[in-house]
Formats: sequence, structure tokens, C-alpha cells
Amino acid sequence: MNIVTRTIAAGALALAAAGTPQDAPAAARVEGDHVVTADGVSLYFKDWGPKDGPVVTFSHGWPLSSDSWESQMLFLADHGYRVVAHDRRGHGRSSQPWDGNDMDHYADDLAAVIEALDLRDVTLVGFSTGGGEVTRYIGRHGTSRVKKVVLVSAVTPFMLRTDDNPDGLPIEVFDRIRAGQLANRAQLYRDIPSGPFYGFNRPGAQPSQGLIDSWWAQGMQGGHKNTYDSIAAFSATDLRPDLAKIDVPTLVIHGDDDQIVPIEISGRLTARLVRGAKLIEYAGGPHGITDTHKDRLNRDLLDFLRE
Repeated sequence: MNIVTRTIAAGALALAAAGTPQDAPAAARVEGDHVVTADGVSLYFKDWGPKDGPVVTFSHGWPLSSDSWESQMLFLADHGYRVVAHDRRGHGRSSQPWDGNDMDHYADDLAAVIEALDLRDVTLVGFSTGGGEVTRYIGRHGTSRVKKVVLVSAVTPFMLRTDDNPDGLPIEVFDRIRAGQLANRAQLYRDIPSGPFYGFNRPGAQPSQGLIDSWWAQGMQGGHKNTYDSIAAFSATDLRPDLAKIDVPTLVIHGDDDQIVPIEISGRLTARLVRGAKLIEYAGGPHGITDTHKDRLNRDLLDFLRE
């Protein structure tokens, strides 16, 4: 591990340790289809369905955008829910700040969207990195506006192997992603969805070129620096203290063939760390179950929302 990588990892761990409760951020404002945060970041958002319906927010994965949730959002909006999703800072149609590409800022940006739109009794749904965002949001801002939580293929509780997290993945795994991004981001963003993300590298799999192209397009829309920094955010943020603060009904959904965020160190452990959490495992499910298992996921979400 070179000195640059050590510096990145050390900085990410320091940022992760900073995830302590904070005062509410300064007021954000709505400008058209964007929320502008207190630090001037413009966050694109979608607000679908009846405005008086029960509210569900969606936080997306790396390096994607809110478009990755379109199947779930359309389904729930058709069932009477108000569904809101924003593009994370530096991703999708949001602005690309040089700094602040870390889990604390992601959580505060989610708070800015919730507060600017004055959303209450919200069910927070987070996929992969978005699961970390949702969890850190509760760690920093509590559950006064939260009704339920759903973590899908989430990076919780802690991806990186450290002395007190020996079952995590070695930093070399994330160094390879960083190296791939620096060498040829466009090719990396082809290789990931063509292979492990959707399980298209498994024997007998039938790859969908449409899903691969959509993943690539969403990823390339994000900023190079922002998506690069986000690798440290999703891998080196310790979310165990934040999970302990979740005090609302929680559903954890994870595929048992997830090659990106292995279920043994994520979904199963998360369900044990959150009081009263329910775990649903998708047999043979890859990381990208929001697409490969969208009909089942839609139904599981609806059932949980109706409980």
C-alpha cells in the first residue's frame, strides 16, 4: 500500500470516526428540482406520487444516481406513496464539489432534502452506499422524522478490515477499484455491471446490455473526483455506532450471492446489530437486486410499508 493510499485510508477512517450527533444543518432551500444545501451544493431530486401520501425516500448506491431506484419509485407511487430521491453530491445531476465527499456530508445532504421539503414520518430506504447514508443520517440527526428504515444490499456495518473488524475486506480490494478508476473510469464502469454487480459473471447468467449501459451512463454522469472519493466513504466508514441508534422498525434485504458487499459481513451482521430488525435473504441474489429481483423487492417493500 503506497503512501497516497495510506493517506486516503487514514483520512477516511478519521472522517468515519467523526460521525457523532450534530446540530441540525443550516436551512436548505428548494430551487426548482434542486435542493441547495447550506454549503452551496445543489442536489437534484425527484418527488413523485401524491403529495399527501406516506413518504418514502430513496438513497442510491455508488456511483449511480436516483435513476437506479426508478422501478421501486414508480411501483410505490402507483400504490399511493410519495417517493423522493436525490442524486448524491457529485453524482448524477447534482453539483460536483471538490470537498465533502464523505458519509457525514452525504447524511447531512439527506437531512437537507428532508427538511427543505418538510418530510415527516419518513421511511428511509438505502441501497449499498445509500444504506450507509441512511444509517449515518440517523447517527447524526436521530429519528424524529423517521418512521421506518430499509437497508438493501447495504455497506453497513463496516466494509474495511481493521484490527477491530477482522472479518472486513482488505484495503487492497478497494485499492484495486481506485486504481481502475484512475486508469480508465469508463472501462471500470463497464466491467463492474458486466460482471459481479448483477451476477452476470455466474455460469448460465444472461447479461442484460440495457442494465449494463444504464449503469455505465449513470456512473459516468458523476464527477470523477466525487466518485473516486466515495470509494473511501463506502469502504472505510464505521457505521456500527450509528446502527446502535436505530430505534424504529427496520428491514434488511440482501442477496446471498452478493459479490460486491458479501452478506456475511453486511446484511446478516447488520440485522443482528439493529434491535428488532427483520432480515430477508434472496437466494442467489447478486448485489444489484433492485433490478434483478425488482418485482420481489417491490412487493417486500410494500408489505413492510403496510405493516
